[in-house]
Amino acid sequence: MAIASFVFTSLSNSFKVHVQNLEKLSVTQIQEIESFVVKRKGIFDFTNYTFVIRKRVEFSEFEKLIRLSTLEAKCIDKPLLQDSKPRVGFGQYKGMTYDELPDSYILWLKTNYNGKDRTIIDKEVKKRRL
Repeated sequence: MAIASFVFTSLSNSFKVHVQNLEKLSVTQIQEIESFVVKRKGIFDFTNYTFVIRKRVEFSEFEKLIRLSTLEAKCIDKPLLQDSKPRVGFGQYKGMTYDELPDSYILWLKTNYNGKDRTIIDKEVKKRRL
């Protein structure tokens, strides 16, 4: 059985993890990863094999979380280069980039938001073909 390979990236108010070998993992392993993310109120995006958890942690803290969980995974730290992507400045997803948001929230913003980031939201809707 394959061991999950996590590539960790620390963001300003959250962290993102790319599961490099998701397609090689068993259904049970994927469910365990998803459960790990849900318990921490995170979002798992199966389209790009990533999950985001809205909590600022360092790589060493993330490794400890993995060791204390039931997950078997090797962790790789990917330092964040200059991030020029626009970030949400309000609400429950504050600090996350627009491309990290779930489709349902992007669609909600499309219908209900008319602030300064409106063009960013429209571009994201178009990019995702929602």
